[in-house]
Amino acid sequence: MTRTVGFIGGGRVTRFLLDGWMRAGAMPPEVRVADPDAGALERLRSAHPDVRTVPPERAAASELVVMAVHPPVMKAALEQIRPHLPPDAWLLSLAPKWTLRELAAFSGVARWIRMIPNAPSAIGRGYNPVAFADAIETGRREEFRRLVAPWGESPEVPERDLEAYAMISAMGPTYFWFQWQVLRELAHEFGLGPADADRALVAMIRGAAELMFEGDRRSEEVMDTIPVRPLKDDEQLILSAYRQRLPAVWAKIRPQETTS
Repeated sequence: MTRTVGFIGGGRVTRFLLDGWMRAGAMPPEVRVADPDAGALERLRSAHPDVRTVPPERAAASELVVMAVHPPVMKAALEQIRPHLPPDAWLLSLAPKWTLRELAAFSGVARWIRMIPNAPSAIGRGYNPVAFADAIETGRREEFRRLVAPWGESPEVPERDLEAYAMISAMGPTYFWFQWQVLRELAHEFGLGPADADRALVAMIRGAAELMFEGDRRSEEVMDTIPVRPLKDDEQLILSAYRQRLPAVWAKIRPQETTS
């Protein structure tokens, strides 16, 4: 059992993962978090008062070290903590771009896991694809799966696919949340109470997704099932934003080396 988990980075991702553990009553015995932003640590402490906020070298001395930093600062963060990593350390990267081979080279540690985290992990409904370095033993892989089970699904995938999951499952909610919120607000304007509006929206979103992805109809058939499409004249504009902006982000987060 992993008793100490140290997070390098105390921002949004760390918060929603801790939320998932707390909700499931599965918080590891000791969680340490290091972050240079005092405001981030204060927000974390307000939600999770039992979490210890510590200097980076103390977080790095944990059994499992979680690198919850953005890709541009990953190398510098690893160089900072490298002297403080225990000989038997194992590490988890939550960032796209940096491969298992590069992470091992930067850190001097071979036991790496990469995960692309998904915000619904906060409520146990995450989809968090994982790739393991060869140095991660079978027993430790099973231990890791038990540790992250409260977050939701963590399928093992080829490392080369992780950046695609970052675009689709990790960032995916941001493509829709603002639209769902405006529907929520309009529902209130149309006379639905908050509880009724939310119930209808959740049912609609789940049902529409299942019809599109789990049924036996072609996508064109699904999109033709409803005769009135109030936003039809704007669809091309929305599709254009997807086609222009997402490939640009994809180009930035793709690894510089070829992953296996």
